[in-house]
Amino acid sequence: MAIIHNGIRGATVKRETTIPILPCRDIDEIAAFYGMLGFDRTYRQTRPNPYVVVRRGGIELHFAGIADFDPEQSYGSCIVAVDDTAALFEEFAEGMRAVHGKLLLSGIPRITRPRKRKNTGDATGFTVVDPGGNWIRIFRTKDSPSPGGSGDVAGGPLARALENAIVQGESRGDTRQAAKILDGKLAGQDGLTPVTTLVEALVYRAELAIRLDDPDTAGSLLDRVRNTPLDDSQRESLSDALANAADLEQAAQDHRAASRRP
Repeated sequence: MAIIHNGIRGATVKRETTIPILPCRDIDEIAAFYGMLGFDRTYRQTRPNPYVVVRRGGIELHFAGIADFDPEQSYGSCIVAVDDTAALFEEFAEGMRAVHGKLLLSGIPRITRPRKRKNTGDATGFTVVDPGGNWIRIFRTKDSPSPGGSGDVAGGPLARALENAIVQGESRGDTRQAAKILDGKLAGQDGLTPVTTLVEALVYRAELAIRLDDPDTAGSLLDRVRNTPLDDSQRESLSDALANAADLEQAAQDHRAASRRP
């Protein structure tokens, strides 16, 4: 039987690998961060140039240390496809909490929660922004089953605004634009919006407020979440959002405490 590879009959099947190299300021800082997430350091050198490799299962990341590199100005990014984004997020979150006692939700480094994104065909993904300012975008593979959502059919002005805000905040990294999109719809919310959509929007807007170093706005939004009546079914469907709200409460408290320090 003839072998067809890349459309060429009789071609030899080759195993090919692409290894992007991401920038960072300090290779040991990078290795420690990924060690917290369950990665092993598999290679390290300091000469002729700083270089480190970390691996976790099938995920291998390479980094080059650059003197005076500013992570805030980094354009480094890569996509990682996994079977189960929720399970990997929880494993990363466990490692982060073990070291820091909380999730890192703002600044650099930080992590976001898994969310569906309309600009990726509703693929569920989350992002790790590492100490080098690199965006490690983790998505569910196309052939993996999609996790359930809130149970409400996406529709209505607030649901559409939430979808658009997630694209801006998670894919483009434009936190202010994402907040602006949601503010207009939350202010004009008419009471006809499904309660699960409202809570998801409030929680995401609170997360954006934390990223913008605005704990007071985050606190007000989380108060609205706390005071929204929910039945058992709604609480179950909103379990991820409510877990996020609890993490955001702690983040808001930490921000306020930091601002009071001399």
